[in-house]
Amino acid sequence: MFRHFLLASYFLFAFLFPMKEDKTTVFIIGDSTAANKLTTAYPETGWGMPFTYFFDQSVTVNNLAKNGRSTRTFLSEGLWTTALSTMKKGDYVFIQFGHNDESKEKVDRYTTPEQYKENLTKFVNEARAKQAMPILITPVSRRKFDKEGKALETHQEYTPLVKEIAAKWNVPLIDLDEKSRALYQQMGEENSKLLFLQLQANEHPNYPEGKVDNTHFSELGARKIAQIVLQEVKNLKLPLANQVIKPIVKK
Repeated sequence: MFRHFLLASYFLFAFLFPMKEDKTTVFIIGDSTAANKLTTAYPETGWGMPFTYFFDQSVTVNNLAKNGRSTRTFLSEGLWTTALSTMKKGDYVFIQFGHNDESKEKVDRYTTPEQYKENLTKFVNEARAKQAMPILITPVSRRKFDKEGKALETHQEYTPLVKEIAAKWNVPLIDLDEKSRALYQQMGEENSKLLFLQLQANEHPNYPEGKVDNTHFSELGARKIAQIVLQEVKNLKLPLANQVIKPIVKK
């Protein structure tokens, strides 16, 4: 009798308090081009913000990218430790650094090429130790055109280093540098300004003096870059692609 009571209680408990399935967590680690933004920075938008909305309820996006961080400062400030503390089997880690690592004039964040490669390797190996899947991403291109209207490379030194580590450790690679530059080229020198935080004086209350920024994205730019990343997830045939929200088909 008591045994039957316990069994009935178990099923009642399970009905009232169903067990939560572990969701897949997608970690984004990187710099300001991917980071979540404060409302005071709007319309500046990191590509990690719209990326959150591409997946179904089985996925949680934990965007730990932060303004001004290089691989070195992301480690020294404990941000990587924060990611590792909840990382689990089946999770993903999208790794995009370079903008700040390559800034020699900013000694507080600059990372030498050798240290940059060591840090990327650390991210990859420690993510794999947690049975998560690292994805290396080349630094998204800045907007820069020559006199002939050709979109120019802006990460000539650090993008190849990401590719080198991806090849060495057999890590899936998203060449966001090349893909984003192709987007700017397609839109053209003038129209590509719409992708970036470029505002006239008094156009937006957050920037009364206006803003000319060829590194950080507008809402449109962040969404376009996030869509490139999503398409590359599909091209790489990652299992995560199966967790993208299915479009509603009207009958």
